[in-house]
Amino acid sequence: MRWKAAIAVVPLLLWAVQSLAQPAGLEAFKRPAAVPFPEAAPYSREIATLGKMLFFDPRLSGGRNISCSSCHNPSFGWESPAPKAIGAANKPVRRHAPTILNAAWITPLFRGGHADSLEEQAIQSITAPDEMNTTFDGIKARLTAVHEYKTWFERLFPGRGIRKKTILTALATYERTIVSGVASFDRWASGDATAVPEAAKRGFALFNGRANCVSCHSGWMFTDNQLYDIGMQTTDLGGGPTPPDPKRNYRFKTPGLRNITLRAPYMHDGSLPSLRDVVRHYARGGAAKAARTPDIEGFAVTEEEITDLIAFLQTLTDTESNVPSPILPAN
Repeated sequence: MRWKAAIAVVPLLLWAVQSLAQPAGLEAFKRPAAVPFPEAAPYSREIATLGKMLFFDPRLSGGRNISCSSCHNPSFGWESPAPKAIGAANKPVRRHAPTILNAAWITPLFRGGHADSLEEQAIQSITAPDEMNTTFDGIKARLTAVHEYKTWFERLFPGRGIRKKTILTALATYERTIVSGVASFDRWASGDATAVPEAAKRGFALFNGRANCVSCHSGWMFTDNQLYDIGMQTTDLGGGPTPPDPKRNYRFKTPGLRNITLRAPYMHDGSLPSLRDVVRHYARGGAAKAARTPDIEGFAVTEEEITDLIAFLQTLTDTESNVPSPILPAN
C-alpha cells in the first residue's frame, strides 16, 4: 500500500518555548505535552494512517456517497459549512456537525453528550439511518473485497483482520491524531508579546472578566466538556436522557474554541451565522423567546468590545495545519 497521505501528527505535541516571561493569566491555557491514547489502543502510525483512509472513504456509508469527512471537513475546522450536514439519504441531519478537532480530549461526545468514546460515537454515526446508514457487516464485506484493505488489516491486526472492532480502532486512532496546531495565542502564551494584536489582548481580558466566557470555555481547548442550556430558541431537547429528565432538557455540549473562525455557522442547530451573532446571543442572556431560565447570564458589551472578543478568538486558529486527502485503494 502506498502511504502517500502520511500522518503528520505524532503523539508528542511539543513546540519551542521562548525565553520571555509568560504573560499573566495564561498558564491555565497551556497546551498538553502528549495526546492521551487508551492503553488498549496505543498510538500506531500505520493504524492511524489506515484509519485516515477509512475516515475519507465513502465505502463506510450505505450508499457509498458520503464519508466521515463529509460532515467533519478539515477545511472547515472539522465541521460542515452548512447549518446541518447532509446525510446518506441526501437530507439534512438533526444537528450541526460538531468538530472532532482535539477529539482525544473530548468526553462525552456529540452535541447532546450521548457517547463516552470515539469508538461509540463512530458506531452511532455509521449506523444512524439519517447519517451514514449502513451496517458493520456491510462495511466488512465491502472492505474485504478490496485487496489492499484486506492485506493491511491482516498485517496490522493479526488473527483478526477486518471486523467491527478493528475498523473502530483504526478510525478512533486516526481521530485522536486530529489536534489543533500552534496558534498565535500559543505563541503569546509562551512569551511572545508581539504574537497577537492589542485588540486581542483586550478581548482576552473581557473573555476572562466581565463576559465570563471562561466559566465554560476553560482550559487549553477552551471547553469544560459540560452540557448547558444556553437559551437557544429550539424544540431540540438536547442532552436529556431516556426517559427524559426535565432538568437536563435543552442542554448541549460546550464546544472547544480552537480554530473557531473556520467553523461557521454556530450553535447546535447552525442557526447563528457569525461570531458576532454568537457574542450578542450570550450578551443578551439567551433568546428572549426561549421562555425558560438558561444557565447563562447576560453582560453589558459594546460593539467595539465585541470586535475585541472576536480578535481574541481569531488568535485561536492555527495557520500551519495542512491535511492532504489520502489516496484510497481501488476495488
